[in-house]
Amino acid sequence: MPPSSKCFALVQSVDTKPKRRLFDLLRSQGVQANQQVTFFSDGGDNVRKLPEYLNPGADHILDWFHCTMRITVLQQCARGLKPTVSAPDPDVTDEESLEHRLESVKHFLWHGNSARALDRLRDVDDELESWDYDDDGEKHPQPGSEAARRMLKYVREMETYIANNAGSIVNYGERYRNGERISTGFVESTINQVVSKRMVKKQQMQWTPEGAHLLLQVRTQVLNEEWEDTFRTWYPGFRPVATAPTALLLAA
Repeated sequence: MPPSSKCFALVQSVDTKPKRRLFDLLRSQGVQANQQVTFFSDGGDNVRKLPEYLNPGADHILDWFHCTMRITVLQQCARGLKPTVSAPDPDVTDEESLEHRLESVKHFLWHGNSARALDRLRDVDDELESWDYDDDGEKHPQPGSEAARRMLKYVREMETYIANNAGSIVNYGERYRNGERISTGFVESTINQVVSKRMVKKQQMQWTPEGAHLLLQVRTQVLNEEWEDTFRTWYPGFRPVATAPTALLLAA
C-alpha cells in the first residue's frame, strides 16, 4: 500500500535544518536515494534550491499555473494600452498589439521555448520604454503613460523570472498530451488548508517569523495525522492509542 501524501512547511529564515527535515519526509514516503524525483515549484530561489541538495539528478519543473498567472496579469495591463507605441494609429493590426505579443510569449512558454519567449518580452519591453517618445527621440507623453511605466516594471520582472527558471521550463504541451502533470493546483489547495484560516490578511493578525514557523509545524502535523503521536512523546499518558479487540478462534 503506497504511503499517504504528506505536507511540509517552513519559514526559511527560522528553520535551521530544512534539508534534513525534507530528507526525512521523503524517506518516510519510501523515496530511495537513487530514485528519480520530480520537483514542481513556483520558481522562488529558496524553494528551487532546497531539493537540489537532496537529489541533484532530480527533474525540476516550473509550475505552469504560476507562469500563466503572470502572463494573465500582463495581458490585463495591456488591454488599457492601445494602440501600440510603434504604430499609434487605428489601423494597427492584431499581430502588432501588445496583447498579441504577450499571447505569443505564453505560446512559446507552453512549448518550452524560453529563449523565444524572452525575445518577445524584450520586444514588449522596447515598446513600453519608448512609450513617451516619438521617432525623433523627442518626449511627447501620450495617454496611458503611467500604465505603460507600471506594465514595463511587470514585464522586466517577468523577464528575470523566465531567465532565472529557464532550466525548469519544459514542453508543457507535450507533457499535457501525455497525461503528465504540469501544474500544482493540489499544492495551492494544501497551502490554503495550512495557512488561510490563520494567516490571511482579513484576519488582521500579525506574525513574527518564529511564530509563523511554529504554527506551520503544528498545522502540517495535524494534516499529516502526526500531532497526537508528537504530543504523546511529551505527555506519555495523553489519550492512549486504542487497540482493536483481538478475536480468538478455537477449532475442535
